[in-house]
Amino acid sequence: MPTAVLSRFQAHLPASVRCFRQGYSLSSLRSDLLSGLTVGIVALPLSMAFAIASGTTPERGLFTAIVAGIVISLLGGSRFQIGGPTGAFVVIIAGVIARHGYEGLVLATLLAGAGLVVLGMLGFGKLLKFIPYPVITGFTAGIGVLIFTTQIKDFFGLSIENIPADFPGRVRACFAAMPGFDHTSLWLGAATMLSMLLIRRFVPRIPAPIVGIVVATAAAWAFGLDVETIGTRFGGIPASLPHFSLPSGFAPHIREVIPDAMTLMLLAGIESLLSAVVADGMTGDRHDASTELVAQGLANLGSVLFGGIPATGAIARTATNIRAGAQTPLSGVIHSLSLVAFMLACAPLASHIPLTSLAAVLMIVAWDMSEAHRFRRLLRAPKSDSAVMLITFLLTVFVDLTVAVEVGVVLAAMLFMRRMSDLSGIEPVNQCLLPVVRGVADAGHRLPKTVVYEISGPMFFGMAQRFIDVMRFTRQAPEAIVLHMAQVPSIDATGEEALKSVVRQGHARGIRMVLSGVQPRVRAVFERMGTRQLLGAENIFPDLATAMAAIEAPDQGAGQDTDQG
Repeated sequence: MPTAVLSRFQAHLPASVRCFRQGYSLSSLRSDLLSGLTVGIVALPLSMAFAIASGTTPERGLFTAIVAGIVISLLGGSRFQIGGPTGAFVVIIAGVIARHGYEGLVLATLLAGAGLVVLGMLGFGKLLKFIPYPVITGFTAGIGVLIFTTQIKDFFGLSIENIPADFPGRVRACFAAMPGFDHTSLWLGAATMLSMLLIRRFVPRIPAPIVGIVVATAAAWAFGLDVETIGTRFGGIPASLPHFSLPSGFAPHIREVIPDAMTLMLLAGIESLLSAVVADGMTGDRHDASTELVAQGLANLGSVLFGGIPATGAIARTATNIRAGAQTPLSGVIHSLSLVAFMLACAPLASHIPLTSLAAVLMIVAWDMSEAHRFRRLLRAPKSDSAVMLITFLLTVFVDLTVAVEVGVVLAAMLFMRRMSDLSGIEPVNQCLLPVVRGVADAGHRLPKTVVYEISGPMFFGMAQRFIDVMRFTRQAPEAIVLHMAQVPSIDATGEEALKSVVRQGHARGIRMVLSGVQPRVRAVFERMGTRQLLGAENIFPDLATAMAAIEAPDQGAGQDTDQG
């Protein structure tokens, strides 16, 4: 037993341990230093922008990138994963803070983090990969639209005291305030956006967000432009490290934040594993999904206990990490340490960053998240997939993200069940072929009145009622019915109960019920649930020919499957 536990533990070692066991060279250190610093530069403006857009202060985004980034890199199952605040969480966090305050967000994140740890320890990492692509596309596109609209106010410098939380109300408020937009904010925001687009087009190796923000900040300082900055709205960011703080007195509010915690847990798990899959595709490496979930859970616990916000794997920063030449998870640690150095040495400079430039950065992020090309391509997919994507998208934008995820997954599951049901079937075997199948040379030899049905595909609850309907005997009852199950790979409890129901109906009408070609996995279910006893071992045969021979000559071949049960 200890050996089994040890082997299981070793199979889920963090990627950092596996990397350093293989050896670490000076050249690897140089590569990790360069990539870590590069990702740190990219993460700097994004971390602050995501925090501000989430309805909290910019330093909380930096705290998140520092704490969660270190935990995810050291304990995660991916060699190249970069963790921190992401755009996908912006709207969710803003909603939780609006409803329950920052303290409610801390409680929801603690619950989500603990849930991720449990899911990872139970090996559920692989299951989260099965969230359907149309659901993810509709959800992320909807989040992109929401993020974009939340940045209109700062981008145009609009005077709106209380901007509505709902999408239609927010859009109406922005359009109503548009005649009084601030020209300076608009031009600075446009300059940031143009700088980013030009850098991405012509010098893609340089982090575009940092260039855009530096250009806007330098212009605002050089020309003495009167625009709202991080300093004027938030008083700057502290030149100190995050400190540990335990929450207290949250127990009465646990029930209120459970839905939000479930959304945070699901989204953190999905996005982190998607990011790890992207990293695997770029490098040929393989991540451990369950280990990654445990690390994501611990990272979220640590983040909010040190004054941060929810975190997950960041796809764009992970890709940047790889393209910059990262070799091991140490690059992710260096990315976090570079943010520590910025906070300690350059915090006063951040006070001068115009909010319109951060809004421009998030608008670009929102466009990237929406993945318009994939959205358009899915509109040409089968109608059912397009419908799932559009419903998820519309619910995300107009109703609620939690509802969108829940409804999208349920719709996709129903779609899957329908398709699986279509793959499963029950068809009568052509009676003229029975002598050939039976191996009887004389095609004219008289048989008892026998009906043969071939069942194909998994026999599960999605096709149970169809099976019962097909097997209703509206005409004269045959003397025997053979159910050939060689093409049935699995059966669930509903399918097994449907089969029992048909067998009982047959027996009540004096019909001999026979099974043939039952696969081992299905036969094991029959053994455990009493189906074999109901039928009788003498009515279960290894193949159709043997079953037909036994029906033709009852004293021969009976019980052929007995020794296999």
